[in-house]
Amino acid sequence: MTNSMLLTFITWDVSSDIFNIPIINHPIRWYGLFWLLGIVLCYKILWSRLKNEGRPAEFLDQLSIYIVAGTIIGARLGHILFYDPSYYLSNPLKIFAIWEGGLASHGGGIGILVAIFLFARKQKLPFLWVADRIALVVPIAGACIRLGNLMNSEMIGTPTDLPWAFVFTSIDQIPRHPAQLYEAMFCVLLFLLMNHLWTKAILKNNIGNCFAMLLILLFSFRFLDEFLKINQEDFENSLFINMGQLLSIPFILLGSALLVINSKKKNRLPIAK
Repeated sequence: MTNSMLLTFITWDVSSDIFNIPIINHPIRWYGLFWLLGIVLCYKILWSRLKNEGRPAEFLDQLSIYIVAGTIIGARLGHILFYDPSYYLSNPLKIFAIWEGGLASHGGGIGILVAIFLFARKQKLPFLWVADRIALVVPIAGACIRLGNLMNSEMIGTPTDLPWAFVFTSIDQIPRHPAQLYEAMFCVLLFLLMNHLWTKAILKNNIGNCFAMLLILLFSFRFLDEFLKINQEDFENSLFINMGQLLSIPFILLGSALLVINSKKKNRLPIAK
């Protein structure tokens, strides 16, 4: 690859660190900032929805604690179990070293489902009622996380000669698909679509439809986007499809089954307390 050819592509040489905290000599990273941005945006958007339904602020505060904890714990355990179990079995204390990286979005998805179940049971609400409202903001959180991946130059794409290819200089000098950016852009579009359909009451009429739509569309795109990413772990090279695609299939099937079930019955929404 010559220098003249590289000029036709986007050179990505952004540092993952924003600045260093002098006293403790620890960096503030873009990835953490985007995680925080995702949490704040989700909270603000969800609050506007729940407030209109007569829910108090305490309701959202409790729900937020469940969801954030479920996301982080699930994402961490997902990475450990799905991608590198042997390493963590040999180094069990590293399980807690979350600051070193290692979060899996599919594990985060499972963690969110568990958190919704526990919260819904405590509040005596239908699982799908809570899941629908969480589904409205999940895409914006996903967009923020993928932008964090982009800033970290991780989850990079396969080589390409398309004019919008990124050259991740911290990795190599090969133009690649900005697969993280593709997914971030899709998540923003999905967020806008779902919230538009919710406002028009198209998704609101049948409990569970919003949640089902999220599962089908988000994980279908994730399945396709994986074809444009390099594998995260060496063992994936021997698989017909990679781990991200394998883990996306159950979510797609769950969403499809829920949509079929919902098409055969009408579910009334609970009245806000």
